[in-house]
Amino acid sequence: MPNRDGEGDLTLFWRSGEGEAPDQLIVDDLGRLPAFHDRKTLREYCDRGGWELVWDGEAALDLDVVRQWVEHPDHDLVTAGVLLEAWNFLEDLSLSLKTGPSLPSQGPIHDSAYEKIFGGEALEPTAGKEAWTDEETAAVRELLRAGLEL
Repeated sequence: MPNRDGEGDLTLFWRSGEGEAPDQLIVDDLGRLPAFHDRKTLREYCDRGGWELVWDGEAALDLDVVRQWVEHPDHDLVTAGVLLEAWNFLEDLSLSLKTGPSLPSQGPIHDSAYEKIFGGEALEPTAGKEAWTDEETAAVRELLRAGLEL
């Protein structure tokens, strides 16, 4: 994930939820989210904590493009897939952090918007009835804006 100050990527790590349990990002004893500029530092952190580090593929998430979409309503800046990944990541982040505010509560508008984006049609110019309504778009932007502030 790109570093907020633009100076390289950061690596975060999380634990996959078992069964119905949600995925969780790993936080330290103070509830903060450790982020690492390189694998060596991450491995040393895990060794000190007595954790086994298992690489299960790598996922890159560019939150800068998501932030641009949130701030500037131009559908050409981001794909539905990137928004879906950001939404899921920010939900995991919100559930994992022990300090700070959580995401706004989600209701039927969010459910509808999520279903449309999951189908991949929400941002397509030819989506028709599967395109987001103005209300859905505003709800998604509000949710992502709050998540980015975390």
